[in-house]
Amino acid sequence: MNKTSQIKQLVAEINRLHSEFSKDYFETGAIEKINLSRTITHIPMPHIYQYRLTLHESINDYLMTAEIAIRYFYRVKTRESIDDKISRFGTREDQYPVNNWLNDIFGARIIVANDEIKSVMEVLDDWQDELNLKNWYLRDKEGYRGLHIYFKNKSNFYFPWELQIWDEQDLLSNIRNHEKFKRNFM
Repeated sequence: MNKTSQIKQLVAEINRLHSEFSKDYFETGAIEKINLSRTITHIPMPHIYQYRLTLHESINDYLMTAEIAIRYFYRVKTRESIDDKISRFGTREDQYPVNNWLNDIFGARIIVANDEIKSVMEVLDDWQDELNLKNWYLRDKEGYRGLHIYFKNKSNFYFPWELQIWDEQDLLSNIRNHEKFKRNFM
């Protein structure tokens, strides 16, 4: 199996896990479903925190069932990081739907060669339809470079998840960038 096929398998598995976890969490009737395509003033903070805590406590159970042939890293966003993001986006004059910017409570990351990223970018539009992805983009800003793919499963009630694909040559600069810009809430 070539690297692009392995990445596609990872994308498909993350999407499957996102759908499975989201259905288990949101579709049982145990919690109120809230439309995340609204702005932060309409989304109760306990709804976000409870989702984060449940995800943090159970994500390994879901990941253990995944058939992933490529090495990956993951994290569940800390409450402090969520609060930081809410304070930055929630006070903007031009408000955006919560599911457009609080789209990385769960994040996975892989590091691959540059030509592998290019190969994936060539097929991502096809994967977007085939694998039911929300969107994707290449971020190249302030010393950070990475391909970001988002999983939503076409539901405005599910928090999106994120996969970042980094070029192995950008690894150290991306880590420094995250330390500088993404951890200022600490």
